[in-house]
Amino acid sequence: MHRVYWMEGSTPRTETFGADALAAALAFAESLRRRRRHGEPVSFVTIASEDSAQVGEPGVADPDPGYDWVKRRPRPLGRST
Repeated sequence: MHRVYWMEGSTPRTETFGADALAAALAFAESLRRRRRHGEPVSFVTIASEDSAQVGEPGVADPDPGYDWVKRRPRPLGRST
């Protein structure tokens, strides 16, 4: 799913587009930006997308108990003076 967010004056607005409609969402956002260029009170135009095929929850979680992390870079040398 794609969602376009924008402000008209001081009113927040949003429009939803299907997962297969990225081109339409981009065109809609561009039409809002065009309106702004022509002097209309449109601002904060942005697009957010949600991947429906995502396999896990977004964010940070604790690692599995068997996870063994190893730092692969050598330790930095001490400061020389």
